[in-house]
Amino acid sequence: MILLYIIIALYFLYSWLIIYYWLAWKSIPDYVPSTSLQQTKISVIIPARNEEKNIGQLLHALQEQTYPAALFEIIVVDDHSTDATAGIVQQFSFVKLIQLKEEGINSYKKKAIETGIAAARGEFIVTTDADCLPSGDWLKTIAAFREEKEAIFIAAPVVLTPNPSPRSGKGGNSLLSIFQQLDFMVLQGITGAAVYKKQLSMCNGANLTYEKNAFDKVNGFDGIDNIASGDDMLLMHKIWKQYRGKVHYLKSKEAIVSTQPMKTWRTFFNQRIRWASKTMHYEDKRIILVLLLVYLFNLSFLVLTIAGFVCHPYWLYLAGLWLAKTIIEFPFVYSVSLFFNKQSLMKYFFFFQLLHIFYMIVSGFFGQLGKYEWKGRRVS
Repeated sequence: MILLYIIIALYFLYSWLIIYYWLAWKSIPDYVPSTSLQQTKISVIIPARNEEKNIGQLLHALQEQTYPAALFEIIVVDDHSTDATAGIVQQFSFVKLIQLKEEGINSYKKKAIETGIAAARGEFIVTTDADCLPSGDWLKTIAAFREEKEAIFIAAPVVLTPNPSPRSGKGGNSLLSIFQQLDFMVLQGITGAAVYKKQLSMCNGANLTYEKNAFDKVNGFDGIDNIASGDDMLLMHKIWKQYRGKVHYLKSKEAIVSTQPMKTWRTFFNQRIRWASKTMHYEDKRIILVLLLVYLFNLSFLVLTIAGFVCHPYWLYLAGLWLAKTIIEFPFVYSVSLFFNKQSLMKYFFFFQLLHIFYMIVSGFFGQLGKYEWKGRRVS
């Protein structure tokens, strides 16, 4: 019975957390620019490695931005690409291309961003990934939000949008794609809620904005440059410590950046293990406590499964916990799906619960081992 009491306690703590995120997400106002003043000079930094299939689409999208071209520049930092990435970038005369020279380092992405910032002329740095696509009003919305809020650091929304299949013309219908879209959407909802309530330093490097002077004041990635991941959240926390009250979440459909889901289960797990690998490097211990609670709650499903082989009624408790988890999470996830126009995915939510639990246990465990493969490199 002690086991059941522990699991019930974990469930109530987890439920409180999810309800908190739900109410916080709902309380974030959808941002509508109230000023047409355009004066912020922006440098868009794009680290890229072997992105010949994506970089051209992103640069075309940036070329179509409604923000005045005189107020922003685009810098692509090519991270030792072995494909045609650099050649494609050179076809865009308005883009500055920098070739990363460093070898034998543990965080090439941080070095690429740092190199781009050193060459940047803008007051504000906007980072995105080479496989992303922004809306036409992306920079305009970010600049207006920054000017109104006098923000130093802005976390903005990212959504997974699968490319259509070349054969069928339809995309997003595979098990892996749907699962990723749901999972990523939940992470985005938690990010918005946590940042808006000033509770946690959470963000995604595919859509970040921060003041260049702030990056310099916190000495950039110094102290975290030996960690392969963390160019987003670890940097955010460094800036948050210096500029409390100046870190914001931008909830606006015009500010959404879309990116693609991983194509295979292997690359998906490697991505999530990469994200989890920085957990113990968080200075913000609140994140570690939250992640520990979430991990232990998901681990309780595995414990009940094993216990059921000894005492079959535990499998009934397992089914009940599965249902209870779905019920408590559904309102929050549905609220986030409305913002991202992903309500159609909610019909899969219940059936993906067990897969999500398995993935949380596996990625959380292997993330602490600190070794994974990413972009053709073995990282530790």
